[in-house]
Amino acid sequence: QVQLVESGGGLVQAGGSLRLSCAASGRALRLYNVGWFRQAPGKEREFVATISRSGVYSDYADSVKGRFIISKDNSQNTVYLQMNSLKPEDTAVYSCAAEGSVPYSVRARWMEYDYWGQGTQVTVSS
Repeated sequence: QVQLVESGGGLVQAGGSLRLSCAASGRALRLYNVGWFRQAPGKEREFVATISRSGVYSDYADSVKGRFIISKDNSQNTVYLQMNSLKPEDTAVYSCAAEGSVPYSVRARWMEYDYWGQGTQVTVSS
């Protein structure tokens, strides 16, 4: 079983950047595809991005494509989400999640993931 811990959230002005980290322990992150999801108050959990076990393949929600970059460092057992050109509508709790299916395919539904972190708050002011 893998444990996930997010960090890097905070308050940033619109147009700014943040980098979130998802650190894994318990098992090697190279065994898992990892996704980032977010949930704003009163809204459903929303897919943001996902990356394959090897880190070679990645996919993004249309709302963040071209602004966010997901990356994976298996040697550090960590997945990152670089968020640029942030908008107020990006405000949410961001969570990372892991699942071990092969081969890789885009999994954009939160129920497809088995392990979750506790989340980190991102607030973008206008």
